[in-house]
Amino acid sequence: MAEDNMSLLLLWNRACNVGVRAMDNQHAIMMDTMNELRLEAIGGGKRVQKDALLAKLIELTRTHFRAEEQLLAQYRFPGLTEHRVAHQRELAHLQEFATRLQHGEAVNLDDFLGFLHHWFIDHVAGVDQKYGPWLNDRGVY
Repeated sequence: MAEDNMSLLLLWNRACNVGVRAMDNQHAIMMDTMNELRLEAIGGGKRVQKDALLAKLIELTRTHFRAEEQLLAQYRFPGLTEHRVAHQRELAHLQEFATRLQHGEAVNLDDFLGFLHHWFIDHVAGVDQKYGPWLNDRGVY
């Protein structure tokens, strides 16, 4: 059974909070952008608007991943390699989708947005939660 479009809007909750203000702020901005993209898709917005939001999301994601990885490297987080691999995989998926759209290929935006929703929740509420306490123990909040 397909999920309701509105049920895939991301809502900030405790599971999203990693306890490092800069990362939490970036996660919130990414979440807002994903929600804007979903609402644009639901509302049947123009392709140019969806393309712009997708480009914004890719750039925000790239910038966030770079900042997160630099912070984790600075404090020698032991899970950095795995974290970096997860980031590379996500960026590749985002870029592939954007490229397919730009070339006019048929894409299912709902499926893609569903993927983004689940990836964001799994990554932030799962993988990212591991570094919060590590950094907090080293005085980074």
